[in-house]
Amino acid sequence: MNDSLFKISGETALVTGGARGLGLAITEAYVRAGVRVYIASRDADACNEAAERLSAEGECIALPADLSTQDGITELVGSFKQRESKLSILVNNSGRTWGAPLSEFPYEQWDKVMNVNVTAPFELTRQLLDALAAAATAEDPSRVINIGSVAGESSDNIQAYSYSASKAAIHHLTRVLASELAEKSITVNAIAPGWFPTKMSAHFTQGERAKEMLATIPLKRFGNPDDIGGLAVFLAARAGSYMTGNVILLDGGQLVRSW
Repeated sequence: MNDSLFKISGETALVTGGARGLGLAITEAYVRAGVRVYIASRDADACNEAAERLSAEGECIALPADLSTQDGITELVGSFKQRESKLSILVNNSGRTWGAPLSEFPYEQWDKVMNVNVTAPFELTRQLLDALAAAATAEDPSRVINIGSVAGESSDNIQAYSYSASKAAIHHLTRVLASELAEKSITVNAIAPGWFPTKMSAHFTQGERAKEMLATIPLKRFGNPDDIGGLAVFLAARAGSYMTGNVILLDGGQLVRSW
């Protein structure tokens, strides 16, 4: 196989939520592949610590930012553009969730989840269009990779109503943006992970509840960092350059189980 199909060294990426969980797994995969990676996180300490640790393996720069507000998004874009004029890969990974029984679900948690999970990816993509276009060519498009969830494709009741709705929204927004941005040589795809052990999913992937969740996964295991890191590398590499508008399930077969 031609090794250059998966070569992404020398590219520049911005990964939101890149200091923890799935975002950190993607960041680590990119740094080790030779990408200069900027990571954003609301937790400045975690962001700086991750960047410092990963800088021992490659280029990783911390840009702490709160993406729940318009000012925070604009500040992140400004910080990035002070350093770079081109952006090859934008990974919209920052996420928020809230769980509660339907009768008790707090009104304010709807907008808070939507702002981070849907509005921020849209606004970041919009504000970084010039940088993405500057890095793009017909043969090697710039990439926007949105992180969705199987919760956006499934009606399983996990009582995270705003989260599930937000992930369905980001999946459809991915398709809409892919159609519009193709003429600019920018591809837009989404990864829809299933159950991965992260801080956000700890309620379902630890303790007794973990057995229940594993029973719904045909491959009988949770996802690991290499699973999502490998797919993120594929989408950013020449091997994935002809893909756009896709929502790629990464769920161990959860949504195609026959029981």
